[in-house]
Amino acid sequence: MSRTEERPVSAVVADIVCNVEEIVRSEVRLAKAQIKNEAADAASSATRMIYGIVLALYAAGLLLLAAVYLLSQFIPAWIAALVVCLVVSAVAAPLITSGRRRWSLLRPATQRTAQVMKENVSWMNAQTK
Repeated sequence: MSRTEERPVSAVVADIVCNVEEIVRSEVRLAKAQIKNEAADAASSATRMIYGIVLALYAAGLLLLAAVYLLSQFIPAWIAALVVCLVVSAVAAPLITSGRRRWSLLRPATQRTAQVMKENVSWMNAQTK
């Protein structure tokens, strides 16, 4: 089609509608991909937190028991239990903190996608008026 030819308004509107539909479809595909990635990240973060918590519980119980028996030979039992508890906490804290930190980073991408989708819908509504 040459540049000097004018297209009918209905053809231009049909092209605009097709383009807007493709933009919306692309945004939906992007949102799905981001949600899938964030779900995988969330699962990884949750897994780390769960492993850390479970290990902390087992370790605390077993280490307290074993260490208290051992240390109570040399110091009072309550001091032995406190020492072992502090050691177990020092191991568990980084695991839990790492999982929580990664968990807190998951939200922004979905919010950005939702905002872009809202802007596209607003723009499309403005164009059709």
